[in-house]
Amino acid sequence: MAPLKLYSVSDSPPTLAVRLALKALDISHSLVDIDFAAGEHLTDDYAKKNPQREVPCIDDDGFLLSESIAILQYLADKYSKTDSIYPKDPQKRALVNHRLAFNLSTYYRYISEYVMAPIFFAYERTPLGLKKVNIGLNVFNTILERQGTKYAAGDQVTIADFALVSATLCLEAIGFGLESYPRVSQWYSNFKKDFPALWAEVEPGMKEIQEFDKNPPDLSALSHPLHPTKK
Repeated sequence: MAPLKLYSVSDSPPTLAVRLALKALDISHSLVDIDFAAGEHLTDDYAKKNPQREVPCIDDDGFLLSESIAILQYLADKYSKTDSIYPKDPQKRALVNHRLAFNLSTYYRYISEYVMAPIFFAYERTPLGLKKVNIGLNVFNTILERQGTKYAAGDQVTIADFALVSATLCLEAIGFGLESYPRVSQWYSNFKKDFPALWAEVEPGMKEIQEFDKNPPDLSALSHPLHPTKK
């Protein structure tokens, strides 16, 4: 059986979320770097693996799967030796699934639009974009406050935390402080302190985003079907 392959971009937050799961579950795998600047993700060859032409995508002995949330759920279901990381109890699992959906629909969506899109594409950071980020942070802070637990869906770390941490590190990369959201700040600090090996897996990606924010890459030659590139 061939080791699982992860098609990735090193500073992609959804990819980093999957890498957290692979590390936490101790899954043997190989990383296949996709050259984003060269448009490798847009090639017909890559589209055979992922018609969305995005990362991440996994190849688990011939089983191809994209979308980071689906990948996180699949990895936990197949490889976890306990159910703490993705509980089987319907209500506990529903909370994890909610946090994953919240990250996709709101939290990472707003953060990505404000942090990532202006670095790599011809978008600007606007007051409206900042307002959306604060809306997402306020909702997450309220969830943690009302729930009264250490992590996003309970007192145990779950795959939901992997997605949310990978979103939050984008804010750290641009120096966006979490002081106004004490529960989010504590949750983020707890993760780094409690899981140093996991944080070490994604910190280099955060630092790459940090460097790109200071010196945006030249992607003017990249023709993207959805997002205009900077000139």
